[in-house]
Amino acid sequence: MNLLSECHGFQWKSEILKKKVFGMNDIRLEFLQNKQFVSDQELNERLSKNKKWLDEALGKVYSERTSHQDDVWGWMDVEEWASDEAVQFVKEKAETIRKEADVFVIVGVGGSNQAARAVIKALQKESKPEILYAGNNLSPHYMNNLLKQLEGKSVYINVIAKNFETLEPGLSFRILRNFLYSKYGNETNKRISVTGTINSSLHQVAKEHNFDFFIFPENIGGRFSALTDVGLLPMAVAGIDISSLIEGAKKMQDLMHNQTDIDNLALKYSTFRNILLDKGYKIEMLAFFEPQFHYFSKWWIQLFAESEGKEGKGLFPVAVNYSEDLHSIGQYVQQGQPIIFETFLDIENPNSSLVIEKDHVEDNFDYVNGENLWEINKIALGATIGAHFNGGIPCVKFSVPEMNEYYLGQLFYLFEFTVYLSGRILGVNPFDQPGVEDYKKLMFEKLGRGF
Repeated sequence: MNLLSECHGFQWKSEILKKKVFGMNDIRLEFLQNKQFVSDQELNERLSKNKKWLDEALGKVYSERTSHQDDVWGWMDVEEWASDEAVQFVKEKAETIRKEADVFVIVGVGGSNQAARAVIKALQKESKPEILYAGNNLSPHYMNNLLKQLEGKSVYINVIAKNFETLEPGLSFRILRNFLYSKYGNETNKRISVTGTINSSLHQVAKEHNFDFFIFPENIGGRFSALTDVGLLPMAVAGIDISSLIEGAKKMQDLMHNQTDIDNLALKYSTFRNILLDKGYKIEMLAFFEPQFHYFSKWWIQLFAESEGKEGKGLFPVAVNYSEDLHSIGQYVQQGQPIIFETFLDIENPNSSLVIEKDHVEDNFDYVNGENLWEINKIALGATIGAHFNGGIPCVKFSVPEMNEYYLGQLFYLFEFTVYLSGRILGVNPFDQPGVEDYKKLMFEKLGRGF
């Protein structure tokens, strides 16, 4: 008996990417018969109304770009900051680090490290060098434990900061710098690479001390920087195939830029989520049954929260790691306030296999003898979607063919394009984050920093 074949007791309305662009083996967006939540007529009317924002985005790509500091569109063209030449330079530098380092510490917070950590943690490449993270908290306990992990090992660090004024990475850099100088003396400089904007204070530090310098583009915000030196260098050091990641993003870019009508995948998703917001669904929950998506979900949360959460507006983005979280918040999702809708990430093709075998212990689980754990996990996914939908939760699903660099690249670009359109539909600037500065001002005041 194949249990998986019996778990599809509901139908999806599938929005399949156009075959002329990719073929049928790319990401699909599917709505679980959501007519009871959003009718076809309502969706089409709103799509027609919102198409102007797609037109605006494509206009920025093809004719209206500027070279001024208010240009925030560098992420729209993948090749602008991930050309063959730029990628080759990153690969060469990364290979040197990979040969010499036992440990590589990524120093950054928020958009400076989320994307790299998402991919590195998802794909779990070679164990050397070990990848560690700093600059994302102010905990002495964390830093002391990190320093202990570095003892007796060959250590390299990459400090990532767009303006180098944020306290968390700044302090971590100083602590790690002192550690490296005490250990390596004059050889320390070759072990430090920095990623910052040209002519920033971090750039000046790099020039003065002969640190390798990588570019944090001025025309890309941190949460949109996955496909630049910001994300690519740490990924390459970790053994990630960054060329495949970029290729996936470029394919998704081609789709977004060629699908110029209301069938555009990002336009449909952004329109659907904003209709649900208008109907009182205030929380979007990114749900997945593969823990490899755990850190990707943190990147996704930052992307949508920082881009849309302003002016008293925006969906509240959260993530759940099923099936574990079914045993904690599943009750609320099923029967709590009707303010949540779920966006599922589903991997279609197995990334691993484990057949359940019978042993000599009678444990009442013989009904799964001979079944593959991959298929059982799929059944849990299907049962959860069915139960939540029947319980009044709108559901959409992104079906991802495989968990690899290529499709992670597609997801990065798809969600970045979506959040721009969604922010414009919402009526907010998706590229700023003024609220983030409030705590910094109070903290700096307490610390006696002048401006």
